[in-house]
Amino acid sequence: MYGALWRVLPGPVWLRVILMLLLVVAVVFALFTWVFPWVDGILNPINVTVE
Repeated sequence: MYGALWRVLPGPVWLRVILMLLLVVAVVFALFTWVFPWVDGILNPINVTVE
């Protein structure tokens, strides 16, 4: 998968590295902003307290 993505990205190596880093940051941001809160609402974890 990473090899295919690397071949699809345009430009020289330094530009590909920057684009890959931007893509990783965008995916992590999307996961923490929308996906993880949505999954947390579905799973509804039990409130656990330690005494």
